[in-house]
Amino acid sequence: MINPKRLARRLLPTGAIHSLEYTYRKSRGAFWRARYGYPARGMHIIAVTGTNGKTTTASYINAMLKHAGLKTAVYTTAFIEVDGDNRPNRTHLTISHQSVVQKFFAEARAAQVDWVILEVTSHALDQGRIDGTPVEIAAITNLTQEHLDYHGTMQAYASAKALLLKPPYSPKYCVLNADDEWFDFFKSEAETAESQIISYGEDKDADLRLTSTDLSAQGFSITARYDSEHTAFTSQLVGKFNAYNALAAYGVGKAVGLTQQQIEQGLGALKSVPGRMESVKAGQPFNVVVDFAITPDALEHVLQALKEITKGKVAIVFGSTGDRDKTKRGPMGEVVGKLADRIYLTDDETYTEDPEIIRDEVYAGIKAVKAQTKTTVLEDRREAIRLAFKQAKAGDTVLLTGIGNEDYRNMGGKKVPWDEREVAREELASRKND
Repeated sequence: MINPKRLARRLLPTGAIHSLEYTYRKSRGAFWRARYGYPARGMHIIAVTGTNGKTTTASYINAMLKHAGLKTAVYTTAFIEVDGDNRPNRTHLTISHQSVVQKFFAEARAAQVDWVILEVTSHALDQGRIDGTPVEIAAITNLTQEHLDYHGTMQAYASAKALLLKPPYSPKYCVLNADDEWFDFFKSEAETAESQIISYGEDKDADLRLTSTDLSAQGFSITARYDSEHTAFTSQLVGKFNAYNALAAYGVGKAVGLTQQQIEQGLGALKSVPGRMESVKAGQPFNVVVDFAITPDALEHVLQALKEITKGKVAIVFGSTGDRDKTKRGPMGEVVGKLADRIYLTDDETYTEDPEIIRDEVYAGIKAVKAQTKTTVLEDRREAIRLAFKQAKAGDTVLLTGIGNEDYRNMGGKKVPWDEREVAREELASRKND
């Protein structure tokens, strides 16, 4: 059977295709908003975007608002929650079809929540998946290389993210990472939209300035200054990059109007985030951590964080996704080659690509930093995890990246059931029984 979309793309000019897709998405979004009775109207909505840290930042915000006694609804890559009813997001999409989004808003309205928290991607913004959403507070965590297969350039990628700051959204408040390379660009866009900016980071001019960080395997403690106000709080999440996610949430808390005590206690209440630096414990003498990291920047931050709190060596089991930004594969290999003590290169999700080609492109980065001697290539992911556990010593950390909380892998276009955390538990149990 001929695929109508593929046929149209072959027969029509690129500009015409884009115009038709834009018109179709706009009309489809309008239909579903009307179908559910424009449920987002009048709601208080917080939108979180950026390359890395979106799910964790949204989780911090949710924990903070709930601790303050407010009723929330949250839509993230990892989970969807309405008034405390939490369920996994099984779509593997951050913002799904407009019908799903509008149904979520309708559920949130029926539950009479005080605030809605959305994790938003550049694809969702570019394709109008949250059209008609009155965003009151926007937070942008950072911008690093990702999705260039879709956007083409970093500038186009940044511009897609910046759509959140422009009409029809034009949020009242915009929380921005002052230490990020794209801060000035987003700041300019926010100022044009007349948003009130709350910046955070170590930069001396940041509104919420990070002054000290104490990292450990149990979490982190930080001190910061907001105007003339000093704050200190502890989080159960690990890594300095999570301290930045917490600061982004702190800025949102200020925009909402929470007290310093409500913010500090709320941020400290978050215990974990599914598939994000999530520990797997089965009585083994080494640490096992599952994280979603799929970009060079995310891998760098996760590995650095684990090296700071690991007594022994840090090993990683990782690969790269098929049918996605190919230009990041070499840099991913380079980052891992520089920072990991042992590397197990394997398959992530292949989609329709040849898995050997994907591995070769990642391995080229490993080779570029001369890390071949500490690298083992195993096509079978379970075998790679099994070997990593077998070779781990007491005090080591084995990091499993790329799958996170997802419950299946797309292998050759077919969905194969896979829960990284459960696979890890099974292999740890098997190792224990050997």
